[in-house]
Amino acid sequence: MGPANPWSPSWRPDPTGNRATAIRSSRRGAFWAALLLWPLALLATFTTPGVPDEVQPRHILVIAALTWPGLALLGAGLAPTAIGSRIDAAVAGVALGLGAPIAAITSILISVAIFAAAFPKYGGVGEALGVTIRLGVLGALRFAPLVVVAVVLWLVVVRRLRERQAS
Repeated sequence: MGPANPWSPSWRPDPTGNRATAIRSSRRGAFWAALLLWPLALLATFTTPGVPDEVQPRHILVIAALTWPGLALLGAGLAPTAIGSRIDAAVAGVALGLGAPIAAITSILISVAIFAAAFPKYGGVGEALGVTIRLGVLGALRFAPLVVVAVVLWLVVVRRLRERQAS
């Protein structure tokens, strides 16, 4: 165990405060990424054409809610980079813009695979995952400009909160 490990007997607090800043920015990044990008996931799930008829609106709402973990984890991981230089912030923004639809679809796919395996009477796992991927990609492409707007807002909020904290 090295001195950076909190369970190490020789661990000391970070005198620069960078660790605490990274933790705070990760929390804020997770919250704001989920808050800004989840309405787009909800909009995409409700308005994407081709959803099977047996899927009810409450199921669509649950599917949209399943995107929260992926979006929050992505925002938490990219927020410490976003508060760095402007180039770092631009790279984090591009990564969030490309990664948000992937994170949302991946979160949904994991849940759909579990549900399809638990309830096989609605079709096979492969069929359910195929439909989910097709609809997810279609929804992501339809709302790509709104994802860009949400990512820019996320960058502004995360960087402004850091500036406010520093002053």
